[in-house]
Amino acid sequence: MSVLQRRWYSGTVLAVAITVLGTLSALGQSPSGLADRVTMVEQQLQSTQQGTLSLLNRIGGLEQQIRQQRGRIEVLQHQIQLMSQRQKVQYLDLDARISHLEKTLRSSTSIPPITAVTTTPSTNGPAAASSAAGVTRKGVIGKGSPPATAKQHTKPVAAVAASEQALQRSYNSAFQFLRDGDYAESARRFAAFLKAHPNTKLAPNAAYWLGESYYVTGNYQVAIDTFRKLLNRYPASSKAPAAELKIGYCQFELQRFKDAAATFQQVIAAYPGTEIARLAQGRLRTIQLQSGH
Repeated sequence: MSVLQRRWYSGTVLAVAITVLGTLSALGQSPSGLADRVTMVEQQLQSTQQGTLSLLNRIGGLEQQIRQQRGRIEVLQHQIQLMSQRQKVQYLDLDARISHLEKTLRSSTSIPPITAVTTTPSTNGPAAASSAAGVTRKGVIGKGSPPATAKQHTKPVAAVAASEQALQRSYNSAFQFLRDGDYAESARRFAAFLKAHPNTKLAPNAAYWLGESYYVTGNYQVAIDTFRKLLNRYPASSKAPAAELKIGYCQFELQRFKDAAATFQQVIAAYPGTEIARLAQGRLRTIQLQSGH
C-alpha cells in the first residue's frame, strides 16, 4: 500500500470515527434533555394544580362569608322593621290611652252634680225626694247611680300589655342569640317560642328566624322543612316571600339545581318587581350559567 493510500485510509477511518462519536454523543444527550423538559412541565403542572386548589379553597371561604354577611344583613333589616313596628305600637298605645281618657272625662261630666242635691233643701216635696233616691246625704253614690266603668277596664288592659311585653322579651332573647352568632342557641329558643306561642303575631317571624339559624349553619334540609312549615301555617305572613326564596337558596347549596331553578321561577312570578324577585333572578342566572344555558 502506498503512502497516499495509507493517508487516505487513515483519514477515512478518522472521519468515520468522528461521525460515530458525534452521533453517539447526540444520542446520549437527547433523552436527558427530554427528561429535563418533562420534569419541568410536571413541576409547572403541579404548581398550577396547587394554585387552583388554593383558589377553590378561597372561593369556598368567601362563599361562607357571603352567607354569613347575608344573614347579618337580614338580621339588621329585621331590627329596623322591629323598631318601626315598636314606634307604631307605641303610637297606637298612646292614641288608645288618650281615647280612654277622653271617654272617662265624658262619662264623668254626664253624672249629675251631687253637692247640689245634698245641700239644697227640697221645695217640691215627695217628687223631689224620689228623684234623688240614688244619693245619700253625705254625697255618696247609692244604688241608683251609674256604675263606675273606668276602674273595670284598667285591669284587663294592663294584663294584656304585660302579656305582650313578656312575649316580646322572649322573642327578643332568642333574636339576640341570632344576632350574636350563637345560631344553635337561637334555634333552640325560637323552637321553644313556637311551641309555646304558635298562634301569636310574632310566631311567623320566629319560624323564619328558626329556619335562618339552620341555613347559616349549613343544615339546609332542616331549614327547608322549617321554611315550608312557615308557608303552610302562616301563608299570609310578611315573611312568606323570604321563606320561599330561602328554600331555593337551600336547594342551591344542596346542588339540587333543577329544584332550585323551579323555586326561583315561582318566586319571580309570585312577587314581580320586588327585592325578593331580584335576588331570585340573580341566583337563577347563576344556575343557568353553570349549566351552559
